[in-house]
Amino acid sequence: MLALLLALPVLAVLGAWLPWGEGGAQSGAILREMAATVLPDYLWTTLWLALAVAIGAAVVGTASAAAVTLFEFPGRRQLEWLLLLPLAMPAYVTAYAYTDFLQFSGPLQVWLRATFGLEGRLLPEVRSLGGAVWVFIFSLYPYVYLLARTALGERAAHLMEAARLLGASPARRLRAVALPLARPAVAAGVALVLMETLADFGVASYFGIQTFTTGIYKAWLSMDNRLAAAQLATFLLALVLLLLQLELRAQRRMRFATGGVGRAGSNEAQPTQLRGLHCGAAWLVCALPVLMGFVAPVLFMLRPLLADWSVLPWDRFMQWAGNSVRLGAITAVLAVGIALALAFAVRRRRDALMRAVVQLVSLGYAVPGAVIVVGLLLPVGWLQAAAPDWGLSALVTTTAVGIVWAYLVRFCAVALQSVQSGYARVPISLDDSARMLGVGGMGLLVRVHWPLLKRSTAAAALLVFVDVMKELPATIVLRPFDSDTLAVVAYQLARDERLGEAALPSLALVAVGLVPVILLSRTLRASSR
Repeated sequence: MLALLLALPVLAVLGAWLPWGEGGAQSGAILREMAATVLPDYLWTTLWLALAVAIGAAVVGTASAAAVTLFEFPGRRQLEWLLLLPLAMPAYVTAYAYTDFLQFSGPLQVWLRATFGLEGRLLPEVRSLGGAVWVFIFSLYPYVYLLARTALGERAAHLMEAARLLGASPARRLRAVALPLARPAVAAGVALVLMETLADFGVASYFGIQTFTTGIYKAWLSMDNRLAAAQLATFLLALVLLLLQLELRAQRRMRFATGGVGRAGSNEAQPTQLRGLHCGAAWLVCALPVLMGFVAPVLFMLRPLLADWSVLPWDRFMQWAGNSVRLGAITAVLAVGIALALAFAVRRRRDALMRAVVQLVSLGYAVPGAVIVVGLLLPVGWLQAAAPDWGLSALVTTTAVGIVWAYLVRFCAVALQSVQSGYARVPISLDDSARMLGVGGMGLLVRVHWPLLKRSTAAAALLVFVDVMKELPATIVLRPFDSDTLAVVAYQLARDERLGEAALPSLALVAVGLVPVILLSRTLRASSR
């Protein structure tokens, strides 16, 4: 029942194509109308955006991972964790920061015109497809960096040393040894990057780019056509499912690179020492993503804060932060509870049905927030039309119930993955011993499993909390009245060209996002020792 509740939005979106009722009468006509008007634009813009972001993130993530894993140069240890910092920056926050600094009326172009006596626009328009590609590359490359660094760190240094002893040049060692080892990890990272890109609403809407996500919201909120929104959502869902399959295949292929014969940091295979121009090139490869993806956006947002603190909405900021924290805490607690229940059920009963249930729940994280919103409101609308006296619409829409439901659909998979990883470290023999001592059922979970899963559940709650704080698409549509969150306020202020005021909630989101990034960097440093 929990799995069906969490999978209902996806099933409802697919149900929009069924040949019955309103959908059967209108689906063909709506599809033909969209194919003649907006669908080609949505398709080509989304594909070009995805292609450019995939290439850019693959190049930046792979190059930085190879630099810090295979080579030794001053500052390498610091850059290893600095390269993770863009994970703390929501992509739409990065978009606001660059727009504020680089637009026609921004400080950079104003200074250039005043200093050199120039006129007109001096830099390309930030709010464009190219600007969105730039933002996504430097916001999402850490997904590729993390996976490629793990794959290269396991065995690449040993094999690079063997290739050097066989007389291969550095360029050939990179081309023939390192890149083939990293290729499955890079493919998996790129798939994750593309899923985040397709799910984005803030950047595409703010830059005025016609993607599937923005089209879904236009069809639902502007055109008031729920079937058109649902059918656009199915196209986006199909793309995401394709990427998910590619990511799973790439993860399976990564196994050949993870069966270690030693550690990359052992004495037998140390990273190659770089000097001179090569050292400068490695520094540039690693420092540029950190500068473009984290340092520059933070400095751009700090500028209006430091210029005039009095114009900032400090009184309302606490209310926005309180709403965000409350929704995040409620969702984190519920998500961890559901994840524990499902993981415990799989632990006790390892059959095909239970595995299918868990996979169904795990699908939610790959589904964009726009699709979840449409899938959540569709069955509510159908039930409201069939039984108007029940008041289901008032219960789910613009209430904490609806928005927490959407969050659970989206982020239960995050909690479930963390809890299952914790269960993987608990030997099954402990369960047998507990049963022999008369402890079974919920007692097994409470007295045996829970003490061993505290760290995993704490990590799961933290990850869900941070994801909820940054979630934008579902929050915009489903939030209760007069309950704006930091993410929604940052988007609304930036959309109204009040970028200086948007800096405060945006920086608050960055500060929250730094917590799991710091914990991740500490974990990676500990595992590399």
